[in-house]
Amino acid sequence: MPDSLHRFKADIFQALAHPTRIAIMELLEGRELSAGELMEKLGMEQANISQHLAVLRAKQLVVNRKAGNQVFYSMRDPIISKVLALMRRYFQKHLKDTMELLDEMDDSVLRSGR
Repeated sequence: MPDSLHRFKADIFQALAHPTRIAIMELLEGRELSAGELMEKLGMEQANISQHLAVLRAKQLVVNRKAGNQVFYSMRDPIISKVLALMRRYFQKHLKDTMELLDEMDDSVLRSGR
């Protein structure tokens, strides 16, 4: 795989490497929200949200449009929703595997009488 493609992937994952940015992307799944709506839903200050949106814009994950004094944001490409959904499935599988391992450990402890 060409190094430029590896760099591109790394840049996208780097942009998504913060929980707030992932939350923003999930909120934008299939809809457009104003910066004010994002602040309200995330319970964060405007300056903090603006910094995260700047990172997402720089990596071209979100686009914005101005309407009067408001700025609205949306996902540039909905395929990112699929990436996030796959990560949720990966997390759920990992969590399920971990819970099964803990159950096995509990059963082992009970059988040994400790």
